[in-house]
Amino acid sequence: MTDLAVSLGPGLLREVHETGVLNWGDVHVAQKVAHLFGDADQRVQLALALTTRALRQGSTCLELDQIDQTRFETDAESVVQIPDDLWPETEEWLAAIAASPLVHFGAEAGGDRPLRLVGQRLYLERYWQEETTVAQELLARRAAATDPPHADQLKAAAAELLEPADDADQALAAVVPLFTGVSVIAGGPGTGKTYTLARVLGMLTRCAARPPLIALAAPTGKAAVRMDESMAKALIGMPADLAAELGALRATTIHRLLGWVPEARNRFRHNRANPLPHDVVVVDEASMVSVTLMARLLEALRPGARLVLVGDPNQLAPVEAGAVLADIVEAPAAEVPALRDGLAALGLSAAARPVAVLRRNHRSGQTIAELAAAVLAGDADAVERLATAGSAEVGFAESAEAAGLPELVSRVGVAMIRAARVGDVTGALTELESHRLLCAHRHGPFGVSNWSRRVEDWIAEALPDFDPTPLWYAGRPVLVTQNSPEVGLFNGDTGVVVEAAGQLRAYFARGGRTQAVSPFVLDAVATIHAMTVHKAQGSQFAQVSLILPDPDSPLLTRELLYTAITRAEQRVNLIGSLESLRRAVTNRARRASGLLARL
Repeated sequence: MTDLAVSLGPGLLREVHETGVLNWGDVHVAQKVAHLFGDADQRVQLALALTTRALRQGSTCLELDQIDQTRFETDAESVVQIPDDLWPETEEWLAAIAASPLVHFGAEAGGDRPLRLVGQRLYLERYWQEETTVAQELLARRAAATDPPHADQLKAAAAELLEPADDADQALAAVVPLFTGVSVIAGGPGTGKTYTLARVLGMLTRCAARPPLIALAAPTGKAAVRMDESMAKALIGMPADLAAELGALRATTIHRLLGWVPEARNRFRHNRANPLPHDVVVVDEASMVSVTLMARLLEALRPGARLVLVGDPNQLAPVEAGAVLADIVEAPAAEVPALRDGLAALGLSAAARPVAVLRRNHRSGQTIAELAAAVLAGDADAVERLATAGSAEVGFAESAEAAGLPELVSRVGVAMIRAARVGDVTGALTELESHRLLCAHRHGPFGVSNWSRRVEDWIAEALPDFDPTPLWYAGRPVLVTQNSPEVGLFNGDTGVVVEAAGQLRAYFARGGRTQAVSPFVLDAVATIHAMTVHKAQGSQFAQVSLILPDPDSPLLTRELLYTAITRAEQRVNLIGSLESLRRAVTNRARRASGLLARL
């Protein structure tokens, strides 16, 4: 049998492929599947290839009515606008897709065909099923009774655990999860999400007839470690018995919680037939959870269990398909009657919805917080005004030199290297976290690779005996790029190599302690003079410098700019053109999904 994906003949699929929008993997899948199901219509094959591509870009489906308005990002991180006359006419295209043997038409049951067309959204069948599972589980659990506490219990717990100094949003968020099966504590960095979560767990414990079985989880190992560190700080000041009980909890990854089976992709030991035993499951950094993983988690919750999602819905979405947390937060959920009564009993006046949003920033400076709020509001004029006002917290310059970046990174780099050479672990790690250079791209003139080389050149000018060519040297900043649970390191962890007693060791900060690892057991690490904004999610630095790419970059979005800005605690430096800055504010990182419409 001839493999039709070996060559690409003339026609519509080839013409779109030649623009750079489709890679060979997209084309291969389209041709192979179409051949297996006996459909030679290139309009259908193009739709399948574009749907496969959409998944790579993080969407769960292809919106056919929007496709002629879309700017496409290529694998080379450039932008392509397909000529209008190349697209099939929408109604004819929809008709051809609906009639194809590859496609289920409508939302009714099925499952034996690879594609499903619902309205003008085209899904791979698997992702339609995942989205359906998430929507159905969320709606059912939101409406289900969750054994709400009595008013007297609630008042006693609130009097013990909620401080008068807590802001109104935190007080509300501490109560919401007691009255609904699925709740969200949403907010940016520094808004007190973990502090509030600790009060939630304390109130659930105080109001329960027996101590609830609680699981803490996060999408990545790095996020799980940070969750443990943040919880330890958040428990300070709580009653001793609660602090001891909750302090004994240890966060894990969602995969490990569910019992990942390595031989079976996306299959877990805990599922609908074998649910998790926990009464409460908390997921931190929930904005990083894909639709597939959320479906598996919801299926594995036992009836009556509470799910508490904690995260920032305005950050960059997960690497895999879906933006579940953002869809849940945006969905117009109905008020929960029991929650309304509970809020009234405590004298709290707020909408009784299962989503609580924390707005007040307790960590970053006021100007940084104002800048982040202006970005989220899409107010390009306010962003430009704040960026160019010359404040101590926010700076803007059109070039690295005008921003003083060479001097800044040289000063930090030299201090880190000198500390590492004399065995000063604390000093080296402090310098590592004092500043981070962030890029939107990985490659090219605005990418991590280019800027890392420039930083090394600047450090070499400032420190004549600096040589970055050895694989390992004192002062090398490193980023772990692959999970290594056997040594307690995870993708995204950052550390620095330090020389002590004649030996090189890589040190990583772990809250109030450090972890030392022989560099020779670290197989998957990269030098981290610069990193992508995506890799920086979940991290905080004293100062951040962001390289803004050209205005036509497909990665230049509001979500990327907000994520970068909110990594900074004391100062953020924006480097690029004002046009790029304004374009970032107005461009949304839109992911196609039908989940929001179904909640």
